[in-house]
Amino acid sequence: MANSPQAKKRARQNERRFAVNKARRSRIRTYLRAVEEAIESGDKDAAAAALKAAQPELMRGVTKGVYHKNTAARKVSRLSSRVKALG
Repeated sequence: MANSPQAKKRARQNERRFAVNKARRSRIRTYLRAVEEAIESGDKDAAAAALKAAQPELMRGVTKGVYHKNTAARKVSRLSSRVKALG
């Protein structure tokens, strides 16, 4: 358990940061799920629109430190190739 004032403050900061990052990750997953569902339904226009909405969210997660740059790029690449294959 944290004993020093500095360690107590760090514990508080970590809790806040964890909550914010958890919310960001959840929001990104929701966007990705929308793309997945559009792909499953076979609607190329809806899938393309969902991907276009999800891409900036993923990249925002990179700038905020939730995801690594290559992870986000890989996810976008794989989703875009699946959307492209629908047509």
